[in-house]
Amino acid sequence: MKKMKIYIIAGEPSGDLHASNLMRSIQHKNSNVDFRFWGGDRMKSIQKNGLVKHLSELAFMGFIEVILNLKKIVRNFQFCKDDISSYDPDAVILIDYPGFNLRIAKWAKLKGIKVYYYISPQVWAWKKNRVYQIKKNVDCMFVILPFEKDFFESFDFKVQYFGHPLLDEISKFNSSISHNCFINSNNLDDRPIIAVLPGSRKQEISLLLPEMLKALKVFTSHQIIVAGMSNLSIDFYKSIDSSINVVFNKTYDLLSNASLAVVTSGTATLETALFKVPQIVCYKSSLISYYIAKMLIKVDFISLVNLIMHKKVVKELIQNDCNSYNIQKEAKKIIRNIHYQNEIKKNYEELQKKLGGVGASEKVAQFLLKDLLVKR
Repeated sequence: MKKMKIYIIAGEPSGDLHASNLMRSIQHKNSNVDFRFWGGDRMKSIQKNGLVKHLSELAFMGFIEVILNLKKIVRNFQFCKDDISSYDPDAVILIDYPGFNLRIAKWAKLKGIKVYYYISPQVWAWKKNRVYQIKKNVDCMFVILPFEKDFFESFDFKVQYFGHPLLDEISKFNSSISHNCFINSNNLDDRPIIAVLPGSRKQEISLLLPEMLKALKVFTSHQIIVAGMSNLSIDFYKSIDSSINVVFNKTYDLLSNASLAVVTSGTATLETALFKVPQIVCYKSSLISYYIAKMLIKVDFISLVNLIMHKKVVKELIQNDCNSYNIQKEAKKIIRNIHYQNEIKKNYEELQKKLGGVGASEKVAQFLLKDLLVKR
């Protein structure tokens, strides 16, 4: 039987994570599927020979950064179209990464290629008019946040919601090492751990990590551990602070052993909440990018935790407020106030209920394969 061919585009680490789980679920249900993809090491671990472009070449943060890299983005876009045409897939699956993927969706739809979108662009935050573009060019949208279903359906666009795939990832996580082994294998001591998750891109880490570390150095009763990204070197982190303590590829082990976390806004805020770790959410970009975003983005919060809960559960420190003084002030409040810690954790429990149960990746895979086989 001829193999089913699926082309997947993920441009960020969170997309790499969710795409890899979807690929695994698809393979479990149908072994006669071949993937070709833009993504990262997690996707490559599912199918070694399918990687076209690594996400380390793709992530540009902020409006100015996109403009500065526009020629490279245009070249990537043309290369992607040529590569899809050559591969001739049964379907394209787009994972978030809207600036690039929405253009590919339009082109693929005109070419008669089936277009699925997994993990919606955050059009509810800004550029709501993009919904009409999505309706026109996407055959099926899978959303992962509970409020997104109602949002899209208010535009008469039916979408599929099977829960958040992070629940799957965390439910199957079983720390391979005990607390003592984690401490010993990473040359740590017995002090409580403050986890620092400064992001995945050099730009955001360079902006945020110095302020985070400056704020936390006063907490000598704790040890400060940074979650390092595998695509970045220890030399890069050491160039920010030579005394830095970095743990690579063990973010979940780190969170499962942490008593507090300082986190860059993004998927990591939700991961931290699901590990029940009180957190401080930080965001900073270039000045021009920030003011453009401020004019365009129309939401009350930036962290997924607060957005899903529709209220302030965790402290958000944005742009000028994201400084060592404010980070330190909030960290002291969390560390010293047990009632405040418990209040945050109680809201985390409610958050997890809102996200539904486990099995999102399996359900999306089942729906997608059934839909594809009908239309093949």
